[in-house]
Amino acid sequence: MSDQNLKSLKMLDQVLENEPGVLLYFSTPQCNVCKVLRPKLMELFEQNYPEIGRYYIDSTETPEISGQYSVFAVPTIIIFLDGKEFARKSRNFSPAELVEEIRRPWEIMNS
Repeated sequence: MSDQNLKSLKMLDQVLENEPGVLLYFSTPQCNVCKVLRPKLMELFEQNYPEIGRYYIDSTETPEISGQYSVFAVPTIIIFLDGKEFARKSRNFSPAELVEEIRRPWEIMNS
């Protein structure tokens, strides 16, 4: 399952309401770091957490979503568990560390 584009707050609200785990990837087409980071991160999550929904948000197309979630830099990744923000990473971070950071809470949620 690859990441899907979210184009409205309404769509995002439905996703957060219906999925136990959600990764939001905020970026812009001009973000060069994102072009390398996004595929790596999506692959890691596919391997480790295939049940977590992965969504892409273009901050230039949907500034209302970025504003609602106080995203002012790209890339920004927000992880939601049970509809609540659990982790947020911006700019420079290790995808592997993010995967490990959510391992224990995700296992507890699914045990």
